[in-house]
Amino acid sequence: MSSRQMTTRLFTALAALTLLSALPVLHASTWNQLAPAVSPPARFYPAMAYDPVSKKIVLFGGFGDNGNLNDTWTFDGVNWTQVATAVAPSPRNGAGMAFDRPSRKLVMFGGFNTNKYLHDTWVWDGATSTWTEVSMVKSPPHATGASLFSDPLTRGAMMFGGYNANRRVPAFNITWRWTGNSWKQLHPHTIPIPRGWGTATLDVLRHNVVMTGGNGDTIRTDNTWTWDGVDWTWVTPATQVPRFVGGGSAFDPGAHAVVLFGGFNDDGTGETWSWSGTDWAQWSPNNSLSAREGVGMAHDRASHQVILFGGLTADGFLMNETWQLVGH
Repeated sequence: MSSRQMTTRLFTALAALTLLSALPVLHASTWNQLAPAVSPPARFYPAMAYDPVSKKIVLFGGFGDNGNLNDTWTFDGVNWTQVATAVAPSPRNGAGMAFDRPSRKLVMFGGFNTNKYLHDTWVWDGATSTWTEVSMVKSPPHATGASLFSDPLTRGAMMFGGYNANRRVPAFNITWRWTGNSWKQLHPHTIPIPRGWGTATLDVLRHNVVMTGGNGDTIRTDNTWTWDGVDWTWVTPATQVPRFVGGGSAFDPGAHAVVLFGGFNDDGTGETWSWSGTDWAQWSPNNSLSAREGVGMAHDRASHQVILFGGLTADGFLMNETWQLVGH
């Protein structure tokens, strides 16, 4: 074989490898049900996020068998522990929660209780295991289903959207930044379609936030947006996640991707998807949990696992199962 032929074949092989690396990969994975000694009662639409200070996942509230809850639980990678706090937010479901690195606290906003949309803001201090309500002169509008996430530039808490059926236009499309003692409304050049109960997740690898799903003014949305810390960008991937409401999402370092599960949609609610930064790919786990919406989902950085809790199944059962996503 001549040196020219060898060079040609080398370039051909490299081109093939480049093409393959650009294609979406369906990772070999599985959902494993864990068996903690104690579990929170069954519920859906809890607020749930990882707290780097205590190095535990924190879960609050949600809708249980007897109505809305206001209990606080932490997960250490193996077991759940209920935390008895001197002060606690009122019962609610649909609140959003995210970690704010500048203040080193989890920030929780809004939700719904019985027949009332909420607009209060609470912070969780993982160093003292305490809730504190933040009083402010002017709060964001009363809403449930707002998406809270960490900003890719500052890692401060941010919020988008929310839903209030009492308004003429029920879904919001406002972007907010947490300042440490109040919410500041931002005015980006591009504004996403209004929604509540979507997912917005910090993609640590690509330094932006990816948002999809949720309920718009009257219909479920099926579009993908990214936030770079300054502006929103409407992304048009070759493959789009089906329209869904109430899914869970988390960045999974092992998969190098944002992973999404569940949510109510037209095609069922038991699907697992990943975001590569340019496209969505549906996974085919070797084992999967039943279809459900309103799950809590977070990446436990201390134990290096994506954890999912609770949800409402397609046939109407509230769950208190804890699941772990493993293998990539």
